[in-house]
Amino acid sequence: MEQVMAKTSTLARIINKYIEEMGDEALRLATRILIAILILVVGFRIIKYVLKAVSRLLTRANVEVTLETFLLSALNIGLKVIIVFIAISEVGVTTSTIIAIMGSAGIALGLSLQGSLANIAGGVILLLMKPFTVGDYIYEDSSSHEGYVEAIGIMYTRLRTTDNKSVLIPNGQLSSSSITNVSMKESRQEDITVGIPYDEDIDRVRKALYEVIDAEEAVIRFQPMEVFVNDFKDSQVEMRIRFWVKYDDYWKVRWRTLENIKKKFDEIRVPIPFNQLDVTLKGEQPFRR
Repeated sequence: MEQVMAKTSTLARIINKYIEEMGDEALRLATRILIAILILVVGFRIIKYVLKAVSRLLTRANVEVTLETFLLSALNIGLKVIIVFIAISEVGVTTSTIIAIMGSAGIALGLSLQGSLANIAGGVILLLMKPFTVGDYIYEDSSSHEGYVEAIGIMYTRLRTTDNKSVLIPNGQLSSSSITNVSMKESRQEDITVGIPYDEDIDRVRKALYEVIDAEEAVIRFQPMEVFVNDFKDSQVEMRIRFWVKYDDYWKVRWRTLENIKKKFDEIRVPIPFNQLDVTLKGEQPFRR
């Protein structure tokens, strides 16, 4: 009986010791988790202040807005990865384990996120080659998107259309397709076509069109101005007008010139022809069986 009581007492002491150790371990684990959470919260707040400070430094250094946006996005992601790494280490996971997990996850993500990696590489190419910068007006020919460049991020470029819509285009798509940068040059050529009847006096029309161009104040005078016959269409002679204006004036001048051409043609009585079809009926043929 005494031996049984002794064994029971020993077992009880072992159980109590195990419970105490488990309680201490749970307390230590809870403390580590709490510290890890604090590291995440405080670290992310510090990252915000760091990004603001870096943004001010880049602005003072006159860094291009395009490059500044990209650098801030990359710095934001990099700092957050470091903070998460520190927080996981605080919980008790070893550095070698984290590196192994990140390596395996990196391979899996690399295979599943090939498009995303292509977008990141495309963003780097756009920053190095600089086919456009923030504020430029571009056409993306493969998808027919167009607008003012608002930001070039790590994965996407954001455009603002003329009707104030935001369009996100993957950087990989932009870096591998043809792009038309409308605002790279300070001036643009107006290229307007207008049709006149075949029986109209071409010299008289040319003189009238030159008068319309000369009356436009926004025309760049030292650049060439041309009015010429461009083509013979089915129902009209196609006249073409070319002159140069500043980039910012392009659309306003175009709309105004079209309106003034119509007014001028009404004034000198030049009709603008429309498509027509002449049908000639031959005499009736005798009916034969």
